[in-house]
Amino acid sequence: MKKFFDDFKKFITRGNVVDLAVGIIIGGAFTAIVKSLVADILMPIIGLFGFGSVKELKYVFTPAVLDGNGTVVTAEHALYYGNFIQAIIDFLLIAFVIFVIIKILMAASEKAEALKKKHAKEVEVAPAPASAPAPSPEIVLLTEIRDALVKKE
Repeated sequence: MKKFFDDFKKFITRGNVVDLAVGIIIGGAFTAIVKSLVADILMPIIGLFGFGSVKELKYVFTPAVLDGNGTVVTAEHALYYGNFIQAIIDFLLIAFVIFVIIKILMAASEKAEALKKKHAKEVEVAPAPASAPAPSPEIVLLTEIRDALVKKE
């Protein structure tokens, strides 16, 4: 049983799993934002063109039967196709927004890469300093004398 939990611990702490979890959480929050954009901003604008609320579109097979007091005796039977249309609109808008965000991120990434390449070309690596010239015979002789005196002492 301990091996099972050790394996689970290794699995859950891997970077891929954590990245996936973060992506799902952010995706859920992003979906809520886009749904609000669709439901609260775009759909009322579409409703101004005579559609009313798209979610309320339906085809009634049999209308509701009411008694004299206005109480429903028999509920209506209807096909609520407005919810389906709303889901399609939501999907298309979410896909469009994600597409636009990815395009912006890719353009920014390409621009950053181009700037990095441009900067690398501008900043040339300084050439290595030339090696020191060989010492003259007098300097070699003096160095040998010094080393011999140090060794003698």
